Amino acid sequence: MEKKAIRYVGLRVNPEVHEKLHYIAAYEGRSLNGQVHYLIQQCIRAFEKEHGPIDLEDKP
Repeated sequence: MEKKAIRYVGLRVNPEVHEKLHYIAAYEGRSLNGQVHYLIQQCIRAFEKEHGPIDLEDKP
């Protein structure tokens, strides 16, 4: 079976967090989805900086 290029991740947040993310995304010139994607990438970079590259063959 072929892997999809883009994966869907559903995320539930309370209304206040949702509105604040929308605000930040607009301020940064991104869509809400783009802002969440950016934050996830930042988290991955920070993790790999501290722990080294993630080897996807070695998943827990």
